Amino acid sequence: MNNYENFDSMETNFRKSALIQERVNLVSSHMYKQFLDYSHATVNTNKIFAVMSDNLGEIVETLKDGFSSRGVTTQNIYIETDIQKSVTVVNILWQKMSFTTRCNFQPQALYREVGPHLFSGRIIAIKGNYNDIMNGVSSHEEEMERLLANEIASLYVPAEINQNAVMKIKHLSGREFLLNTVDAPREFPLKVVETVCGGGLYHVEGSIKSFNL
Repeated sequence: MNNYENFDSMETNFRKSALIQERVNLVSSHMYKQFLDYSHATVNTNKIFAVMSDNLGEIVETLKDGFSSRGVTTQNIYIETDIQKSVTVVNILWQKMSFTTRCNFQPQALYREVGPHLFSGRIIAIKGNYNDIMNGVSSHEEEMERLLANEIASLYVPAEINQNAVMKIKHLSGREFLLNTVDAPREFPLKVVETVCGGGLYHVEGSIKSFNL
């Protein structure tokens, strides 16, 4: 191989290396932006969840007062929050519901049919006791399957604190409700409690199980 061939080979390798570096840098920049959005959204989500849990405590105490004044025992009306402050379980007489942030294990965005997608954290409200539902779960995938199977509603919390959070109620076919981050910790749990406790159960006949008032 002569010197010209050596030079051509070196130039080709240099171009390949430069191309690889350029494209990998684009990937790393993209993933770094996602990581930042994920970090900010996680912080905002945890802050909202903490305030929301306090509001749930107030909702439960108000319900206890209301039932007590009507002569109804309140021993089955209570709230429990785990040590990690990532799951809150609410029991209201025969109704159980749970709220959790344990679905934010990687950067994720809310798909929008109109407009750009929204990188966000998520608070999921489910029907039932989270701990009972998750018994035996061994992976994030299985956890998400059970969460979605029992989902009542979700609150999507953006990375930017000045953006609106998005509430979606499962039985309303994906309709979006925009909530500012001040109102969201109050409005989301109230809507879930209204949705669960404002309905009722039919006697089981075939596939008919419940109704909403």
